[in-house]
Amino acid sequence: MTGLGAVFRPQLPPERLRALAQLADETGLDELWLWEDCFREGGVSTAAAALAWTDRVRVGVGLLPVPLRNVAITAMEAASLHRMFPGRPVLAVGHGVQDWMGQVGARAGSPLTLLREHLTALRALLRGERLTTEGRYVRLDDVALDWPPPGPVEILAGATGPRTLQLSGEAADGTVLTAGTPPEGVRRARRLIDEGRASAGRTDPHRVVVYLLTATGPDADARLRAELTAEGLADVPDLGVAGDAGAVAKAVERLTEAGADTVILQPTGDEPDPEGFVRFAAREVRPLVP
Repeated sequence: MTGLGAVFRPQLPPERLRALAQLADETGLDELWLWEDCFREGGVSTAAAALAWTDRVRVGVGLLPVPLRNVAITAMEAASLHRMFPGRPVLAVGHGVQDWMGQVGARAGSPLTLLREHLTALRALLRGERLTTEGRYVRLDDVALDWPPPGPVEILAGATGPRTLQLSGEAADGTVLTAGTPPEGVRRARRLIDEGRASAGRTDPHRVVVYLLTATGPDADARLRAELTAEGLADVPDLGVAGDAGAVAKAVERLTEAGADTVILQPTGDEPDPEGFVRFAAREVRPLVP
């Protein structure tokens, strides 16, 4: 069964989150995803609040920029969420937007090396291992979590470029693809992820999560075109969807046929009715997605 969710975009103030999270929970949406965009809302703090306010919906953070965090802190926060809300947090890590990382003095000379070291150490710590490592960026001396998760947890990586996609297959448990990824891009990403998995000898499941820029309502086409244009993506074919539930479900199907396991509907930044968007995703689109 294809997973379906929606994004709470950080263009909304954090005090709007409670009502939207509870609505996602009550309407049966599979997942609610949050972003840690600089300099808007913290990913872990908003995820913890959303999980505490709800009972069943999974809450994803896509993504936590690794240049901003010591890996021990990432592990401590991830373990705490997984112990308090078993099976419901979904955390993704990634490079972060390099311009933003530069603004805060955290830009890495080799983002790929940093992400590899962070993923390797993070997953080891969350498995309950005691770790000593001396990498280029990640340095730990006899570090172990007092309260690791009681069982395996999923750590995803955000990826766009070919080397990061291969690294995600090698070192992460899943991959998050941006809304700038059309179906053919998902196919390409799957091939690169599988190359990384093969190089590491991995045969465990690897979940691919894809954001789908979505607009519905009377001005849907105009809002979708405006956002794609603003993002420099107006000429990318088969990207985003505007229309009713049937049109959105077909767009979701195209992504799943290309290799996505979970599709997260991403409203435009100027979505006039965020609560209505969540209801639309859960009550109208979800029944049409097998």
